[in-house]
Formats: sequence, structure tokens, C-alpha cells
Amino acid sequence: MIEVGAPFIVIAALFLLVVLFVCLFVLRRFQLRRALGTVDASICLADNRWRMGVCRYQDKDLEWFRLISLSPRPRFTFRRSTLEVLGRRHPTEAERPLVQPDVVIVSLRYEGQEFLMAMKFDAYAGLSSWLEAGPVIGVGTWR
Repeated sequence: MIEVGAPFIVIAALFLLVVLFVCLFVLRRFQLRRALGTVDASICLADNRWRMGVCRYQDKDLEWFRLISLSPRPRFTFRRSTLEVLGRRHPTEAERPLVQPDVVIVSLRYEGQEFLMAMKFDAYAGLSSWLEAGPVIGVGTWR
């Protein structure tokens, strides 16, 4: 009978861990996309690095989750009442390889800080509609 050695057990355990992590990533991605109000959106902050992720609209917040992460919490949360759309444009030649194909670059301002999001045009239309349908600033009542 062949004796199972320690190297085989270590390799098998590492393989099972890799499979488990891949399954957890897929499950998290499925959970995020299953919820209503989620769209694929890359974000570029002051450091000029594009990060792929998923945005989720809540009643009072826009949440952004990293695509490659196991965390159930959003990486960034933007309050709806202080988020402002500055405009949109097509990606530059330098940005094209860094973002998904057929996206628009949306310029946003949140509490004085400007940042960019890359999303499909339909998602941009949803974002601008969601912001416009929000509460009147200073009144605190929903329409």
C-alpha cells in the first residue's frame, strides 16, 4: 500500500483553500449583482488609479464595492444629498485600456472632492435619475 506523504496533504489543502476562495468570490459577486440597484462601475480617485467594482444604490447612499474582495462592506459610501454629477465624457486613449469597453466617464463631486466613475451609459442615466429624484437639500422630506 502506498503511504500518503505530508507534501501531498499540504498540496491538497492548498488546492482546497484556493477553490474555497474562488467559490467565496463568485458567491459574493452573485450576491452583489442579485440585489436591485447594482451596476458595474470603475472608480478613479485622487491617485489616478482605476479600480473595478460594483455600485449599489440605497435610499440615502451610493455604495461602491471592490470587485476583487471578500468584504461584505462597501469600500466607499457616498451620501446622496452631497453627491453631485459634474458631467460625462468618453474615455481618453490613455483610459481606454483601464476601463470596460463602451463606458462613459462620469465626473462627480462629493464633499468638495472630485472623482471619476466609468460606467455604461444606461447606468449613468440611472445614477443621474437617482440623484435628481432624491430629497430636497435642507428640507429633509422625500418627494
